[in-house]
Amino acid sequence: MLHCPVFHKRLIAARRARPTKPGGFTFVELIVTIAIIGILAGIAIPAYSNHRKKMLNDRAIFEIQQLEVGITTYYVEHQNQYPDTLADLGPNQNVDPWGNPYQYLKIEGGGSNVNGSCRKDGAAHPLNTDYDLYSMGADGQTKPPLNNPVSRDDIVRANNGGFIDLASEF
Repeated sequence: MLHCPVFHKRLIAARRARPTKPGGFTFVELIVTIAIIGILAGIAIPAYSNHRKKMLNDRAIFEIQQLEVGITTYYVEHQNQYPDTLADLGPNQNVDPWGNPYQYLKIEGGGSNVNGSCRKDGAAHPLNTDYDLYSMGADGQTKPPLNNPVSRDDIVRANNGGFIDLASEF
């Protein structure tokens, strides 16, 4: 093969004059990237939502446990009498994580009309014999029997404090 300096110079000049590939992404690359982001968001958003829901439920359980301690302290300090309302415990009674006040009903020593108002399980048995303490849950609604669909998200105290969790778990 012969080496021709003129041809070689023209070949190099032609290569330099060619337009280079543009520096952006192709349409297909953009679509694939958007699809991947969409798939990751479709996985992450429900996981975050479930985590947040569990976190709020756990916070309500913890706050009910703290209220239970306050009620027990009141009981000891007031000659074995439960408070009539949560306001009797002090001015800074918390609302639940969803912005609703915690619900309290004195059962022991509360009179004969209390049993009709107390929380009940699916078999219509009262949950507690001393007092009811619960959060109405995320929807802010409740009904006395725990098997009512409206009450399934409530955070309840049952078995005189032996159980504090979602009504759906009782």
